[in-house]
Amino acid sequence: MTLSAIEKEIPRARLRELGIRVGRLQPGPFNAITDVAGVEVGCTTLVRDAPNRVRTGVTAIWPGSRDVWTRPVFAGIHSFNGNGEMTGALWIDEQGLLTTPIAITNTHGVGLVRDALGAYGNAKGADSPWMLPVAAETHDGLLSDAWSMPVTFEHVFAALDGAAGGAIAEGNVGGGTGMIAHEFKGGTGTASRIVAEGGARYVVGALVQANYGMRELLRVDGVPVGEAIGIDAVPSPRRPRADTGSIIVVLATDAPLLPIQCRRLARRATTGLAWVGGIGANGSGDIFIAFSTANRVDPRAPTSTVSMVSPDGMTVLFRAAAEATEEAILNALCKAETMTGFQGRTAYALPLDRLQETMRAYKRLC
Repeated sequence: MTLSAIEKEIPRARLRELGIRVGRLQPGPFNAITDVAGVEVGCTTLVRDAPNRVRTGVTAIWPGSRDVWTRPVFAGIHSFNGNGEMTGALWIDEQGLLTTPIAITNTHGVGLVRDALGAYGNAKGADSPWMLPVAAETHDGLLSDAWSMPVTFEHVFAALDGAAGGAIAEGNVGGGTGMIAHEFKGGTGTASRIVAEGGARYVVGALVQANYGMRELLRVDGVPVGEAIGIDAVPSPRRPRADTGSIIVVLATDAPLLPIQCRRLARRATTGLAWVGGIGANGSGDIFIAFSTANRVDPRAPTSTVSMVSPDGMTVLFRAAAEATEEAILNALCKAETMTGFQGRTAYALPLDRLQETMRAYKRLC
């Protein structure tokens, strides 16, 4: 395949729009993290060539409602490989409460984004003498002039204010704008799964910022797509090639979970990542957070009445988290477009016609 052929291939589409299905559980109506009622997502995308070549942004997630400052939700965090950052993680490990929105950006901007979350909460009347916001990152320095520090408070505020439910933009948007996955263009992706447990219906949704992995490890429903579409067909933007980069996974559910159950759910993002071909390489920051919108607590009340899924009831939620993570990563790859950025480097999009051809050869095309 020539480079001109890569750039002329079929329009970008989500995985299921291509006739490819992974997992066996059913997705929600939007197949997105916003299928969990109350969860909203907003993005600010920065693409410019002057005065610096910038390909970056911010993704913001509201965890169930916009009063999280005073009515936090239970959450848990898992670090599969720790070459990355998620601020506020130690305090969530300690008390199990998520008290701010979550924002994802580039590595060089994570401190500013963390501060902007605090400033936003203060301006909105968050009644707290201090705050430990949750900001996470992956590195976009191959395609973006990261040291120009392009992200500002206003970009974070815009992502928070513009957040909404429903369908979510994917690929080269928000914090995922300049990211690379399996040596194709990566970025932002989302998916969801519906489960039934104990007579109740629950949703598990995932949102990922995918910026990791080697080409030959890429799998789609077990099919060795990365071997079939090697760097001889679609060049890698990484020179020299190395398994570096990171992935952030945000899991949301309306199932009633306690903090330790949220942490257990977050761990299962590892399974979905592994199904696609992530191994948690030494140079990768693979950090996952899960939260439940079902239990809202008042930290100032003497007691709170909460509920929880039974331990055995967690298994189907684990499966949902793994499947949603897997499909969210693949949606990021399928929706991302070829991008040329900093110092003229180009990250080519996964060629969807070749993807379909490979899946058809393995009888995995619907």
